[in-house]
Amino acid sequence: MNIEKQIEFDKVKEMWASLAVTEWAKEKIAAMSPYLIESELRKELRDTTNSRELIENLGTPPLQNLSEIKEIMAASEKGDCLTPFQLERVETVLAAVRRLKTYLDRGKQLENPVAYYEENLDALEGLREEIGRQIRGGMVDDYASRELGQIRGRIARCEEQMKQKAEQIMRSNKESMADNFSTMRNGRVCIPVKKECKLKIAGSVIDKSATGNTLFIEPAGVAKYYEELQQLRIGEENEIYRILYTLTAMVASSGAVMDENIRVMEKLDFLFSKGKLSIDLGAVEPSVNTGRRIYLKAARHPLMDKEVNVPLQFEIREGIRGIIITGPNTGGKTVAIKTVMLSCMMAQCGLHVACGEADICMNSAYLCDIGDGQNIAENLSTFSAHIKNVLQVLSEADRDSLVIMDELGSGTDPAEGMGIAIAILEKLRESGALFLVTTHYPEIKEYADKAPDIMNARMTFDRETLKPTYQMVLGEAGESCAFYIAERLGMPHKMLRTAISAAYGEDAVKAYPFQEEGTEIEKKGAGRISKSKKPKGDTTLSEKYRLGDSVMVYPDKKIGIVCQPVNEKGVLRVQLPDKKIWINHKRVKLHVAATELYPEDYDFSIIFDTVENRKIRHDMDRKYTEEVVRYEDQP
Repeated sequence: MNIEKQIEFDKVKEMWASLAVTEWAKEKIAAMSPYLIESELRKELRDTTNSRELIENLGTPPLQNLSEIKEIMAASEKGDCLTPFQLERVETVLAAVRRLKTYLDRGKQLENPVAYYEENLDALEGLREEIGRQIRGGMVDDYASRELGQIRGRIARCEEQMKQKAEQIMRSNKESMADNFSTMRNGRVCIPVKKECKLKIAGSVIDKSATGNTLFIEPAGVAKYYEELQQLRIGEENEIYRILYTLTAMVASSGAVMDENIRVMEKLDFLFSKGKLSIDLGAVEPSVNTGRRIYLKAARHPLMDKEVNVPLQFEIREGIRGIIITGPNTGGKTVAIKTVMLSCMMAQCGLHVACGEADICMNSAYLCDIGDGQNIAENLSTFSAHIKNVLQVLSEADRDSLVIMDELGSGTDPAEGMGIAIAILEKLRESGALFLVTTHYPEIKEYADKAPDIMNARMTFDRETLKPTYQMVLGEAGESCAFYIAERLGMPHKMLRTAISAAYGEDAVKAYPFQEEGTEIEKKGAGRISKSKKPKGDTTLSEKYRLGDSVMVYPDKKIGIVCQPVNEKGVLRVQLPDKKIWINHKRVKLHVAATELYPEDYDFSIIFDTVENRKIRHDMDRKYTEEVVRYEDQP
């Protein structure tokens, strides 16, 4: 029994989780269940109120996803060398910590308790500045160290010397060059030399063109610079690794502080997500009691449009254990009981509720039976599933539970369903649970009037517009208004009298206040079904003999092969050894089916068609021809 799904708290959680930034907060929201310790619940509600106040006064807090930084910190503590990109991520998080500290410090001016989480944050300014100085644009900066700067300067000069030497050789040997500029091949500076001039240029062939007419040669004068360049690059790489390992060690030594920063930021993300949800829903902080009373003023279902939703007024006073809600279909009964339970569950999870004012009791369990619950896979009918669910609810209900049940006793014989409904209500009363029940049974309304701890309630209905007003009136029983609605929509009085008599007897018919002159149902013309005529003969004959079947022809008992199946006249054509004949199906008997004689997709034209016709068809497949395929006449 998935209570959260039935009352749509799962959708509220989805909305709530979308307002969180960190994965930890999202996971905590998904696993959230009602608090059962009063002091914890009151603290969570205060945190929601305080976080909302900060957002309203200071704007959205500067939070960010921390999943990546956790992996980076774990890598640094294992001794792995962090990459420049990873170090930049550490700097980004420390910058976010710094902005969050500034944000919370401003909140202290409001004397907001949540703002004092700032004292648990450390922006590690020294580490952040060191990373920012040495790492830029995803790589170690030239000025990260004096030695690295010198090496990179020498590398730049060496590369320039290589280019100048290559250009000098090209100018001296213009007639041997295939192009006017040098190029890089396999990391080496090469000049394009004509194939036939290979021996004129001293150097190593590094590559050649696709045609083979141009050779890319590294001149001997350039090669000596290349060797020097490789040594410099090795020195550069060693210095880069020295810098990265130094920064990694600094990050690892700050692991404890970073872990605390992450923990506080995740905690704050969770708190601020509650504040954001409160703002989005236009919600208020509810009062919480450990008695058994619920008061909701102008309550709204949080998933319904504010402009469309009609606020609900609801109250269960101490001494009242249950409320029986009646009223017309589509009158809002189900939405009303869902709104009550959803508001209670949200409040007990530390959230604000979509109400003008609320005082909500803590509940040990939330139990419900809503919807028909029909399960084809388990072979459960609507009533069977309903009873199975109700029995589970009754087994779990106790004096601190809140129970809602929709259309109690429905799905079976009305008399028996009413009896079962009353038995369920008696059991709920014995458990001491608070319960809200919707029903159409008039006997249950009478039962509620007599029970001292149960109250009737009704959903109001506008008789002029035939529309529900979605307002609940406590202390009064409602009516289904089915006869009234049917009459207003044009049901003839004769049909209404039959319905009222069947439901309440002839006396009720006499007492019923018919509103206007009855009408009769106007018959409207409809299209007529036109049945197709059955064809003469047996329609299954076409399936009896198939092309290629071996048959015996009577009375001569000759064996032949079907070359044309049975037509609408009951006649088929059979190939005999010396001729083809048309014959009635009654004079033919199946000897061997074609499926046993020939492979699938066999070309029967080999047997039945003339050589001339087959040749013409072959020509038609290849080219245009004026030849005509000729068939023998039909019978």
